[in-house]
Amino acid sequence: MIQGIGAAAGVAIGKAFVLPNWEWSLPDTQVNPVDLAKEFERLYEGIRTSKDEIEFIKREFREVVGPEESSIFDAHLAILDDPVFMSEIRGIIERQYKAAEVAVKEAIDHFVAMFDLLDDEYMKERAVDIKDVGNRLLKHLLGAPEVTLPSDTQPYILVAKELSPSQLAHLNPAYVLGIVTMMGGKTSHSSIMARALGIPLVAGLENKIITPIQTGDMLVLDGETGAVMLHPDESTVRDFTSRRAKQLKKREQLELLATVEAFTKDGVSLRLAGNISSVKELNMALKYGAEGVGLFRTEFLYMDRNTFPTEDEQFEVYKLVAEKVGKESVVIRTLDIGGDKHLDYFQLPEEQNPFLGYRAIRISLDRKDMFKTQMTAILRASHYGNVRMMFPMISSVEEVQAAKAVLEEVKSELDSRGIPYDRKLPVGIMIEVPAAVMIADLLAEEVDFFSIGTNDLVQYVLAVDRMNEQIAHMYHPYHPAVLRMIKMTVDAARSVGIDVSVCGEMAADERSLPLWLELGISVLSMSPQALLKVKHRTLNTLASEAREVAKLCFRNRTSSETEEQLSAFAGRSGITLGAGGDSKEKTS
Repeated sequence: MIQGIGAAAGVAIGKAFVLPNWEWSLPDTQVNPVDLAKEFERLYEGIRTSKDEIEFIKREFREVVGPEESSIFDAHLAILDDPVFMSEIRGIIERQYKAAEVAVKEAIDHFVAMFDLLDDEYMKERAVDIKDVGNRLLKHLLGAPEVTLPSDTQPYILVAKELSPSQLAHLNPAYVLGIVTMMGGKTSHSSIMARALGIPLVAGLENKIITPIQTGDMLVLDGETGAVMLHPDESTVRDFTSRRAKQLKKREQLELLATVEAFTKDGVSLRLAGNISSVKELNMALKYGAEGVGLFRTEFLYMDRNTFPTEDEQFEVYKLVAEKVGKESVVIRTLDIGGDKHLDYFQLPEEQNPFLGYRAIRISLDRKDMFKTQMTAILRASHYGNVRMMFPMISSVEEVQAAKAVLEEVKSELDSRGIPYDRKLPVGIMIEVPAAVMIADLLAEEVDFFSIGTNDLVQYVLAVDRMNEQIAHMYHPYHPAVLRMIKMTVDAARSVGIDVSVCGEMAADERSLPLWLELGISVLSMSPQALLKVKHRTLNTLASEAREVAKLCFRNRTSSETEEQLSAFAGRSGITLGAGGDSKEKTS
């Protein structure tokens, strides 16, 4: 057995296809100084073509996995616009009179070597993005073909030194059983994409393989544990075939729960809603039994285009979502850009701390014209379904009052146009910064509902960037400070009788269920992929027992104590399903 890094869960059994390690080898070609303008024109044409190609791949991939994962290609586009990278290439052409392709190759090698020297795994993995973008640019400068993958005739396990996001985007998941890479880890873009596609992946096998893997070799891999077996014996194949069958059966059983209501064993009801960014994700959420939309991230309507979406364009999307959901509610969050989300056509200022800067409601209140256009579209859509409006990243009463004042202006304008809308449209806010928690009692008097955004709340409470590999281990959702903040928010909402829901990764983590049952939270909103797992856990839980566990958690002094208690409780029992989807209790 070879031990690598489990980067995308799942078992794969099949024959290997080894992707050739294609490294560019170029002669040190120089050009006549009088031809430098021609070299720059070749460079800029290559950049334009590369950008068009990346945009196309991004759109294609977005159709498969959704906008968040496809935003990986925004990083690739950013490299082609990066002034330092481009300045390096131009400098080599200008000062050393080298051909454009030679300059690009030298710039790639320089930055990759620099990233590899850093004692930071996350930055080392970004070197793959530099190579991916650079090789695409080289391909156009040289007129060379791409490295070809096997034709879709027989399923295979793909083996590569490293796999670029561009290569992975072209794979057909129906034919790729699994992936093995020599380089990379859990945070690489390829690993993120493999998880989104549901392809098992084991990374980090460099220097761990004595006998090189050859095309046609039989492989078994476990993307959860990171184990890879080369030339497995019959017993190993049977064992992992059984494991894979159990995984597929469990997935099929979970899908039977789509039409089952989410009740605990002792009759406590939960409403499980979906977080969506597009109509495609809504369809997936409804397929998995989502009871409405708890968070519609509207910023993705603003991406992959050259101008702000018009009122009518937004209205048509919001209306379609409202009509598809029917009587259940649709919570539409107003534009939340800034931080790690940018628009090509809306230049944000360079900031040292963008997550603490010009973003979300701060931009909307500053750009009132844009804010009013979106509010108008949301209000118009409210006539066609159960729509709610929510403001992100609120930190003061003044912000809420200012946003509500703009809303009143929009209502007056719609009245003058004779356009119908829900005059009692509920208005809520995201609770995701500590300031909002500390004045939650004041904010509760201003709005109709709260939604606790756990991803940002944990990040801001603990001052930990969860995407920073050096401190990601300090990102603890069960930290006592986080749990206290959540409880304070719920208590404030309950004191004035407004609704409160939870969205984000804590809502999607079935281990957290006891916390929500103890706090009396009845609405959880999560990604479509998490809905059935959380419903499975709900059906298999006694609320009375869960509350006792949660009481201990709220008294704990460390996050590790809470995590251990919640994990132990989640592992106590299981569930089987009848053919019709009825739940049957089983003790394990």
